[in-house]
Amino acid sequence: MSADAPGSGHGGPAASHDVVDLIRAKRDGAALPADAVAWLIDAYTHGRVADEQMSAYLMAVVWRGMASDELDHWTSAMIASGERLDLSGLTRPTVDKHSTGGVGDKVSLVLAPLVAACGAAVPQLSGRGLGHTGGTLDKMEAIPGWRADLDPDTMRAVLADVGAVICAAGPGLAPADRRLYALRDVTGTVESIPLIASSIMSKKIAEGTSALVLDVKVGTGAFMTSLADARELARTMVGLGTRAGVRTEALLTAMDTPLGRTAGNGPEVTEAVETLRGAGPPDLVEVTVALARVMLDIVGLSGGSGARPDPAEVLASGAAYDVWRAMVAAQGGDPDAPLPSAAFTRTVPAPADGYLSRLDARALGIAAWRLGAGRARKEDPVSAAAGLRWHATVGEQVQAGAPLIELYSDDEATFPRALAALADAVSVTDEPPAPTPLVLDHIR
Repeated sequence: MSADAPGSGHGGPAASHDVVDLIRAKRDGAALPADAVAWLIDAYTHGRVADEQMSAYLMAVVWRGMASDELDHWTSAMIASGERLDLSGLTRPTVDKHSTGGVGDKVSLVLAPLVAACGAAVPQLSGRGLGHTGGTLDKMEAIPGWRADLDPDTMRAVLADVGAVICAAGPGLAPADRRLYALRDVTGTVESIPLIASSIMSKKIAEGTSALVLDVKVGTGAFMTSLADARELARTMVGLGTRAGVRTEALLTAMDTPLGRTAGNGPEVTEAVETLRGAGPPDLVEVTVALARVMLDIVGLSGGSGARPDPAEVLASGAAYDVWRAMVAAQGGDPDAPLPSAAFTRTVPAPADGYLSRLDARALGIAAWRLGAGRARKEDPVSAAAGLRWHATVGEQVQAGAPLIELYSDDEATFPRALAALADAVSVTDEPPAPTPLVLDHIR
């Protein structure tokens, strides 16, 4: 069965291909040429290739992978399926950051205003949470009045005025990825480094930023649990960005232990604000500052001249907090409004005296999800108040019976399953564990 050639008005490639032949070719390990890739993406985006056919092709990619040139063609075709934003009129250099997702990862909320306070423009196009990892937009929507959906002109205006924006990617950016991601989610084809890399990078390249820094999480609370896999994903994305003309670097950061002291939506906003006011937890500050330094360096706003302040000093000074307030207000939010509070709480005590040697990120992420902070499907609602706060992190002393983890929910019925997720999340030892680095590698 052959799909029809693209019709007029779609802007697709003229040559037609037989989709079954393409599936067979990929099944047998062939690398598709540029015209075949462009045709396949265009035909699927406009409904001329059926879901079951693209599902078969994606599964072949999971098993066979993609050659470097082929992945470039695939990503370019996804970008070409929609529009590209033009940020060239801004007076500041543009640099964005993308995280592959973790537990307690509220870095974007602190990082965007911090880097803007240091002189760059940060077009932080973000997403929503799924499963045990949180989503930046879900967190920001805990702020009364705040809007995620901005049209391109409004986004550019906020960037020009404030220097930072956190918003949703518009429907015109890489629409092929939206269809492909939904299909991958229900066909067991998410776990493929070429498909993950092209999904992320197609949207980031299309947003028009001149530079990009990737935070690739590694550990039990991340999608990439293996350092080798995380390094391969980082190198693949850095290569895609660089070859597309976007200066791209990546940090690999640890995610066996959750970041900061909170997981959830409103709870993480509260912690982000505390950090912007100079009182953040050391691990969150360390990762945020490390990413900020790379972002500034990649656009030429750092160096030994002393003309540019160090991000750590800017964060401690509170200057980034002023940018945060302006950014929230520019997107309709009230930075002074109280955040929603949960109707019910529960407490998990420390099991013994000693040093906390393990606080499993995945277990805490699942608990927060079950309390209502996350979603199993993209269309599920989330609670702004649900989540967790832990009073100690790995390496710190705890006392038996003292409160260790607080659970927040609007529904008491969520507590049993959340507590079950935490049953084996904590270990306490007589001696403190050996310290481990937060930043594991830098891919240039």
